[in-house]
Amino acid sequence: MLFALKGNANRIQNTVMRVTIMTKKTLAALLASSLVTPIMADEKEDLLKLKQEIAGEREELLNLKNTAVNLIDIFVQQGLLNKEKAESLMKAAKAKAALEAKQPPAVPDSTASQDAGKPKDAKSIRFAYVPEFVKEEIRQDVIANMTGKVVSEVKADAKKEQWGIPAALPEWLNNIKISGDMRLRAQDDIFGSANSSSSYLDYLNINQDGGQLAAQSRNQQYLNTTEDRLRLRERFRLAIDAKITDGLKAGLRLSTTNQYSPVSSNQTLGNTGQSFQLAIDRAFAQYDFVDSQHNDWFTLSGGRIANPWVSTEMVYSPDLSFEGFAGTFRWHTNQEQDRVKYYQPAQANSRFGLQMGPQTPDSLFVTLGAFPIQEVNFSTVDKWLFGGQIGADWLVHNDSRLKVAAAYYDYENLRARSNASDSFTYDWTAPQFIQKGNTLVPINVNNGSNSRCTDSQSLQGQGCLFGLASDFKIFNATVMYDFADFAPTHALVSFDYAKNLGYDAARIEREFPGYLGSNNRARTDAFQIRLDVGKPEIKYFKDWSTIIAYRYIQRDAILDAFTDNVFHQGGTDAKGWMLGGSYGVAKNTWLMFRWFSTEAIDGPPLDIDSAVLDLNMRI
Repeated sequence: MLFALKGNANRIQNTVMRVTIMTKKTLAALLASSLVTPIMADEKEDLLKLKQEIAGEREELLNLKNTAVNLIDIFVQQGLLNKEKAESLMKAAKAKAALEAKQPPAVPDSTASQDAGKPKDAKSIRFAYVPEFVKEEIRQDVIANMTGKVVSEVKADAKKEQWGIPAALPEWLNNIKISGDMRLRAQDDIFGSANSSSSYLDYLNINQDGGQLAAQSRNQQYLNTTEDRLRLRERFRLAIDAKITDGLKAGLRLSTTNQYSPVSSNQTLGNTGQSFQLAIDRAFAQYDFVDSQHNDWFTLSGGRIANPWVSTEMVYSPDLSFEGFAGTFRWHTNQEQDRVKYYQPAQANSRFGLQMGPQTPDSLFVTLGAFPIQEVNFSTVDKWLFGGQIGADWLVHNDSRLKVAAAYYDYENLRARSNASDSFTYDWTAPQFIQKGNTLVPINVNNGSNSRCTDSQSLQGQGCLFGLASDFKIFNATVMYDFADFAPTHALVSFDYAKNLGYDAARIEREFPGYLGSNNRARTDAFQIRLDVGKPEIKYFKDWSTIIAYRYIQRDAILDAFTDNVFHQGGTDAKGWMLGGSYGVAKNTWLMFRWFSTEAIDGPPLDIDSAVLDLNMRI
């Protein structure tokens, strides 16, 4: 801080000296004008030209003077310069100026040209007299143009060198970054006329209520499949990132929500005026190793973190956060080439629903992750997700970019285990959250003698607690090609394929004999093909993009709990189209509209059309 003040003080003193020297020059010119006789009227045009030259000198003089005085006053007010030091600077500058002013000014001589023996120019002005009306005009012109070049240069220096308050703030405050976003949503869900009102059980509520009859008594036994719904929702998120030291940061993101869902942070409006709830959406620490050439070699993160995988909304919802630890390791090539060095990618999740992963072109990457899903009391077997992904990110031609990735997601201890009568040993195998689509089997069954599943809870042969029939060992391949030869308009084609290798029909029949019957067969494939055309990121007015996609998800291809919650109202066993687009209505403000038309693949008829309009704002 002392060095900064010393530098500012020297700069102010130099500015004051410049003001004084220019004052001397201008006074010399005026002194010369006072020693001569009035000019004739026909010399007025030349006089006005002289007026303009003097006005320029005076303008620069007043700009410098006012700039110096104002800067000193600001530094005194902000505490960067004490009053005594300011007065000392002014006195020193005036003393030096007074010493230089004692040197006699150069006064024009009317006989100078004749004494030199040179011919006299009949049109030249030998004597310059500046009348009072000209001086007054000069003063008015200077006042009207106070914001001149010198002021602009000083402001630029102050911003660059952080004069004033920023330089006085504690260092830690400069390491804090605050960002956020807000979304207002109108969602209209329209159900097909062939849908049945009693075809799809609401297993999440049945598990919470303790059986099908218990849920029925609360009107929670079945999912709504027939009554159209229009809902107004909003979401507000505020993120705080703090730089701890080079490469290490900590982050926190808060979000409004009144839904118990890992795939949605929506706040549905219509709570009889009750206050909104606030949730911690993310809380993490992250370390990035970057070498002297600015190559990021690996990233380690832990806590409640953002999606670390190259993926689409078919497998993981855009709102899903992961709890645990992840590391991404990269191998760079061609980093010395200009096309790689100066490539500017959009944000990793700038296209809604597409998670682009590491943004390091011409590189190979490996991502590993371990995420606890549910901690189980009185058991040594918790629920986990272990994942690994390898991929390549390549600039194929100019800014056209190819990204390919292959992943394996191994979910441990998620499948249901059947309890013995009157036992609660395997109650923990019931999922804490599901949407719909995955095959479910009963953990507790009303067999007429089970005191933990009675006639008051479920009918004979029905279950009181349900879990997932299949294991989930998912292979996932993702390909994205961003065609940028018509930039700023991009065309991105993405293809996503998933296969669950954990479905074992023989094991399911052995542990739950006869329960699934002919439905005990593997339905374990899913894919999505999608085309995005437009700006990669909507930032400004008139930015635009469009989407068209087709998705096909068999019932046990992926975990229904973590997929997109808008397509077919969430879950699996669905196929259909998505059409939509985004348009920038102002800076960092845009509208996004999507239309979904979906139907069930294997289950009872279930047709759902959804229209979703979002107003998004980013800070």
